[in-house]
Parts: sequence; structure tokens; C-alpha cells
Amino acid sequence: MGILKGAMTARRYTVMGEVPDGFRVTFVDMLNAYGFREPASRTSTEEHYGWVLTQNLLDHDFEDLNAWLFGHYAVFQLRVDKKVLPKPYFNAHLQKRIEAWCEENGVKQAPRNVKTELKEQLEFEWLANALPRVKVTEVCWNVAENWVLFGSLSERENDRFRKLFHQTFGIQLVATNPLDLLGDETLAHGLEQTGGSELRIGPERRIVDTDRFGEDDEDEEVGFG
Repeated sequence: MGILKGAMTARRYTVMGEVPDGFRVTFVDMLNAYGFREPASRTSTEEHYGWVLTQNLLDHDFEDLNAWLFGHYAVFQLRVDKKVLPKPYFNAHLQKRIEAWCEENGVKQAPRNVKTELKEQLEFEWLANALPRVKVTEVCWNVAENWVLFGSLSERENDRFRKLFHQTFGIQLVATNPLDLLGDETLAHGLEQTGGSELRIGPERRIVDTDRFGEDDEDEEVGFG
């Protein structure tokens, strides 16, 4: 994980609210309550997400403080799973199945209800055996100084993160412009004009241009359901 190796591209947030006394105990319960869980249905195409440990995305038990709390830094990940099917490949197989039905029944074209039924059958078969698309994004929370880093610049991912963070801890997050951390209004204004407004943390802490880091490209796989 980048955050454990010393490099991270992230969006920074200010924590709006006080961390309760004895947060170490309450955080364990909160993180476990919203930890990632496998979906009940193997054919679900809905997004499933929750918190996991940084060491392994399969671990969602936060009882061991040493696994995620380092001094006043809480470090964990947001895992998001979604099953998708490759649309062109799926449609090709569906067409073959429709053609086989037409040949078996001596007709040139299958009725709409038959096509729908065949599609649903094929989706069920494929989804039951398909592995989900898995994405994990790092979270670093400085509990003492009330700021949080989330390792993605994607608006969609950040929106999901803020909502789950609030559901988990009952605390609101407000995005922070890293240029405000420079303490130099003239320099900050100049960098803002060039588009530098996100934060990359590594061996050399510096402001970088957001144009270099776009949202993740979507591939051609789409969900069915």
C-alpha cells in the first residue's frame, strides 16, 4: 500500500467535530459495524463496500489496534466490490443461445419474452461464477490534528467515502485545499491559477497538478441485472 511505503496521492479533509474520549474502543466497534462483508447473493450486481485493513483486503476485523492504529494515525482502507459482465462477449454468447433456441423450435426469430428469459438465465449462470471487480482506497486519519487523507481524486469515490465515514463515525468531513497549507497567499494564488490543488505525499511533500491525476478510466465491462 502506498501510504505504508511513503507515497500517496490523496484528497485532504478537515474533520468537523471532536473525537470522543476513549475513541480507541469506540472506533473498533464502529469500524467493525461497517466493515466489508461479502454479499449474500453470488449473482448480485450491486456495489458492496466497507472498511478493511491496509495489510490485506480480506481482513475486516479491527479488534487488534496494532493493525490499524499507529500513534495518533488511524490507517485503513475502503473496499468496493462489484460484479460485472463483459458486454460484447456476453452478447455474443446470448446470440448463440437465441439461435440455438430458434433452431430447436423451428422458427426464424425468438419472441421477446423468450429472449428476456434466455438473457436472465445466462446472466445468472455467469454471475454465479464471476469474480467481482475489487478496488481498495487508503484512508489516513490524524486523530490528534483532525484531518483525513483519502487516496483518490475521483469525485464519485470521494462522495461514497464521505457518506460512509459519516455513517460510521457520525462525523462530517470538509474538503481542504492543500494550497492553504503553504502559508503564502501569493504563491498559493499562482499555483491555483495553474491548476495545482491536490496533494501528493511522498519522500518530498509537495503540491501537484490535478490534471496529471484524472478519475479512473472505466473499461468496457458493464453490470447486468
